[in-house]
Amino acid sequence: MLVSPRAATKEKIKTETRTQTAPARPWNVVVHDDPITLMTYVTRVFMQVFGYQESKARKLMLEVHKEGRSVVWTGGREQAEVYAQKLQAHHLLTVLEQADA
Repeated sequence: MLVSPRAATKEKIKTETRTQTAPARPWNVVVHDDPITLMTYVTRVFMQVFGYQESKARKLMLEVHKEGRSVVWTGGREQAEVYAQKLQAHHLLTVLEQADA
């Protein structure tokens, strides 16, 4: 009687599955420039909404003015949405973008 090579060799294959959870990528709150809003107003809004010192708020405002946009805050999505809504309530052009990994 002939035995096939497959029948004679029985290998056990063990498969292991690992579940990894990666931390959620942060979100950027981005303010875009507009031709109407005064720079002093934008600075004041940044100070009020984020609690930034005047120097930081002014630096971000100038970035918006010169570059056309500025990432004014980065963090978790829920807080980013809250900040974006507050800035939009002050009539600033604001969007959310997922931050680079």
